[in-house]
Amino acid sequence: MASPWASAVSPTIQDIGKLAEQAYSALPENFHAMCGDILIRVEEIADAELVEFLGGSSTYDLMGLFHPAGESLIDNIEEAMETHAVVLFRRAILDYWADSDETLGNIVTHIIVQEIGRQFGLNEDQLEQVETATLEGAARDATSMMQ
Repeated sequence: MASPWASAVSPTIQDIGKLAEQAYSALPENFHAMCGDILIRVEEIADAELVEFLGGSSTYDLMGLFHPAGESLIDNIEEAMETHAVVLFRRAILDYWADSDETLGNIVTHIIVQEIGRQFGLNEDQLEQVETATLEGAARDATSMMQ
């Protein structure tokens, strides 16, 4: 029997975007109410100047970033956004995924929850509760879609 990986290709920016949208829609309602509308963008990889500005040493260090509405991160890198945004960096996510035993969907969900939750002052226990509820909700949704 052929391996299912024989015809598999690397997840695209659009694939990561779909996972991120699914994760965001599975967030608990009170979390949505707290953060309001958020744009989710996926880029290939973080800009080296941005990574350096944030204290990283490699573009693979940054898998996601919360970009507050009305703020630019650093001059000439990101213009001010009209709405809050979470930017995911595909190559860094795939690099992390390659070295972990987690599913890609769980990794993307973790990044979404962490980036948004930290921005709004959630502590580690609260972040863990939100992530657990999100993953459980997504699993229920997937099960109901298959029935």
